[in-house]
Amino acid sequence: MMPDSLSPPPAPASADDIERVFAAQQAHAPAVRAASVDRRRDKLRRLCDGLRAHRTDFQDAIHADFRKAPAEVDLTEMKPLLDEAQFAISHLDDWMAPDWRSHPAFFAGTRSEIHYEPKGVALILAPWNYPLTLTLGPLIGALAAGNCVTLKPSEKTPHTNVVLKKLIGDLYEEREVALLTGAKEVAQGLLEQPYDHVYFTGSPRVGRLVMKDAADHLASVTLELGGKSPAIVDETADLDLAAERIAWSKFTNAGQTCIAPDYVLVDAPVHDALVARLIDTIEHFYGATAATRRGSDDYARLIDDGHWDRVVGLLEEAVADGATVAFGGQTNAETRYVSPTILTDVPLDTAVMQTEIFGPLLPIIPISSLNQAVGIVNDRPNPLSMYLFSERDAMVDTVLGRTTAGSTCINEGFFHYANPDLPFGGAGHSGIGRGHGEAGFRAFSNERSVLRRRYGASLVQAVLPPFTDRKESFLAALLRYFSGP
Repeated sequence: MMPDSLSPPPAPASADDIERVFAAQQAHAPAVRAASVDRRRDKLRRLCDGLRAHRTDFQDAIHADFRKAPAEVDLTEMKPLLDEAQFAISHLDDWMAPDWRSHPAFFAGTRSEIHYEPKGVALILAPWNYPLTLTLGPLIGALAAGNCVTLKPSEKTPHTNVVLKKLIGDLYEEREVALLTGAKEVAQGLLEQPYDHVYFTGSPRVGRLVMKDAADHLASVTLELGGKSPAIVDETADLDLAAERIAWSKFTNAGQTCIAPDYVLVDAPVHDALVARLIDTIEHFYGATAATRRGSDDYARLIDDGHWDRVVGLLEEAVADGATVAFGGQTNAETRYVSPTILTDVPLDTAVMQTEIFGPLLPIIPISSLNQAVGIVNDRPNPLSMYLFSERDAMVDTVLGRTTAGSTCINEGFFHYANPDLPFGGAGHSGIGRGHGEAGFRAFSNERSVLRRRYGASLVQAVLPPFTDRKESFLAALLRYFSGP
């Protein structure tokens, strides 16, 4: 029996579909807003049940789109989603409860609180590289916060979209959660609607366009973007650990990961040793020969011909500019294969060091000092993630203090993304806002400040007009007493 994931992709949404869905969700948003915490939990539990029921369908679909191993789908797509949903279910009471705030002594008799209310109708524009996690991950925060949601996955993952469409259609009414498919014309049509919040994951170039469109409706945005995420390895690092974690974080999904290490800065005395260990690790992961790596069932392919052309172009330009292929470098256009590749002798001004690679090319740059490493990082826009490998706390503290990144892992790979209690996002060029866990809940919530007067209303009358001499003296005394030295 042919799985649903290999059925023809869903038809692109029409302009009428877009307007109909938005109008229905806008009308239904007040009812969703009023839903109890138990109703919100039920929506999240249904999502978990649906994901488990469609697990093999998603494995088949993502393999058809990427040739990704089923175990990698479980590890990088299914498990983070289930963990995040369960985390939200467990903490939703606390997140929805008002937060009490302190107040100055002059406010005696009042209580200050923050209430978290849904923004209303949210739009989630998802990328292609992790089509399950990056579509449904933000949905968890949006549902927890009590919103109606429209999802628009990338058109580049048609097989996955078939399963996503069925999953969402089976679980939710369209007026609460809808999934619309299509290319950039559909995304543009959606952005023309006055959504209350737009959550976009993708490139900085497209993120700027999304932000401009959202500004037309004064919609708030969360932008999860990209950038060149560095790894820094000093001479005290455990090189076996560093090589394993860097190779794993880089070559999972054939490098098509926004938080993958984009280049490595390594102390010159251990440069060759690190390269050797990286080669050993890649051979252990994917095979000892070029032929076995090409045939490995554990290594994904690039998403489409255009992206393959782009990555191969970066490789060819780097070599033309003087870089050395220390390992890998094999390509095949027919299967969209680019082997795990290590580049050395890479000029800092070549394109592979100036733009996010988003593929399985790993430049290794020797450095003579930590100052040089910090300078190279700071010469580029703020990265989404950073990876530090060292046994020296002073080195870690120096880098943390002199650079900016969305997140940083110390002696570890890209595990941080899978922790639902860690906010995830970028800094400037690499993103605006945060997702995951409570941060995701708050991204889709309006923080409403509330002040309650419980007693002591007469205290305020002493400072209301008309401002008599007595009142002015009283105000002067208040300023002296409450304003400090």
